[in-house]
Amino acid sequence: MRQVWEDIRVSRHQISVHKGHNNFACDRCEKKFVKKSSWLTHQKLVHKDHENFTCKKCNRKFENKSTLLKHQKIFHEVFKNYLCEKCAKRFGNKQRLLTHIQTVHEGRKDLACDKCGKKFGNKTSCLLHMANVHENRKDYACESCEKKFGQKSKLIRHQQAVHENRKDLACDKCEIKCRDQYDLRKHQNTVHEGRKDYACDECEKKFGRKSYMFFHQKTVHEGRKDYACEKCEKKFGEKSALFKHQNTVHERKKDFVCDSCEKKFGQKPHLLSHQRTVHEGRKNYACDKCDKKFGHKYNLLSHQKTVHEGYKNYGRNKCEKKFGVQRHMIRHEKNSACRS
Repeated sequence: MRQVWEDIRVSRHQISVHKGHNNFACDRCEKKFVKKSSWLTHQKLVHKDHENFTCKKCNRKFENKSTLLKHQKIFHEVFKNYLCEKCAKRFGNKQRLLTHIQTVHEGRKDLACDKCGKKFGNKTSCLLHMANVHENRKDYACESCEKKFGQKSKLIRHQQAVHENRKDLACDKCEIKCRDQYDLRKHQNTVHEGRKDYACDECEKKFGRKSYMFFHQKTVHEGRKDYACEKCEKKFGEKSALFKHQNTVHERKKDFVCDSCEKKFGQKPHLLSHQRTVHEGRKNYACDKCDKKFGHKYNLLSHQKTVHEGYKNYGRNKCEKKFGVQRHMIRHEKNSACRS
């Protein structure tokens, strides 16, 4: 028996030294090994303090390569074999699929927040809600700007859409592009299907997105406007609105140019609105009390208030005449004896 082991040892020596068979290569350096045990010992001793099993897509770290590969397969690759038959969403394991069906499609919400009573379908969502809403925690900061997020997934989506300008999914009903499947689904639900599933519990106003409802509650009902302009006294409910105000009002930036008439705009939504209404002639807002149509929603609302509800709130002491729209009053003053 002793001779057998001696023969094996000699055989390994001959294979590794004289024939150059090194089948186990270290993936962190170029060193190769004959035996797996030697390769493992090398990794533990040499690379113990330099572990770099980090997912490039979400920056999550892992103890070994196999765990990293498993994570990438489940979360970032298309190998999600458990398909939801109701919405076509895929999952990496059966338990996640069942949880999804119970919470999303069956509406089961068994966990309640002990501070506000809001219910959730799983513990993770409940804990995230408590951290973000009640503790106002935003632990994930963007390295490219100062914006902070309560969830890492929202930070990654922000970086891809804003700083990498990644919008890979196009809506099949219009030309808009979205950064991920979630945003595309939300866009289609709110814009094309007109769904508004989130209602404010104080004024019953409805919103297509939960974030819009929270912003409405914070700015309208709580009166919070935490971002003040340093050049004037105007305050805003969110930082992006402050930046837009500073760029367009104080710096007079107009970076968005119409390719049909070369008119310039300070904000992209204003450019798109101009193109739809002026060059395409689209009037998507129809009055339900008459046949008149409008290109902008605020024009429709102004029309309904002044024409059908008889609102005339604009007037001067010089003249008894009243107007429903301020610009009509100003025009009247310019063209009549009221200006004297």
